[in-house]
Amino acid sequence: QVQLVESGGGLVQPGGSLRLSCAASDSILRYGMGWYRQAPGKQREMVATTISIGNAVYADSVQGRFTISRDNAKNTVYLQMNSLKPEDTAVYYCNANQYRAGWVDYWGQGTQVTVSS
Repeated sequence: QVQLVESGGGLVQPGGSLRLSCAASDSILRYGMGWYRQAPGKQREMVATTISIGNAVYADSVQGRFTISRDNAKNTVYLQMNSLKPEDTAVYYCNANQYRAGWVDYWGQGTQVTVSS
């Protein structure tokens, strides 16, 4: 079972940038990787996912502002967040998924991102 540890969250002003990191305890080549977020009172939503280098899918709300990337050698996935808005405030979770006679999801503990002046 892969363990995921996120880092890089914090408080940033609108228009600012943050980079989140997700370190995995297993080779991420075995998993699809992604970032999700959950704001207070809302359901968890997909932010960005990647199954291989150069492949990525983004939520419409972050397209053009966020970039997901993966360093397979370091077993780490990143989320570069630019032009942050107050509505990006949420707990951000790293996700790894794998097909094992059915899809299995693994989650990190989450990291808080707050966008406020």
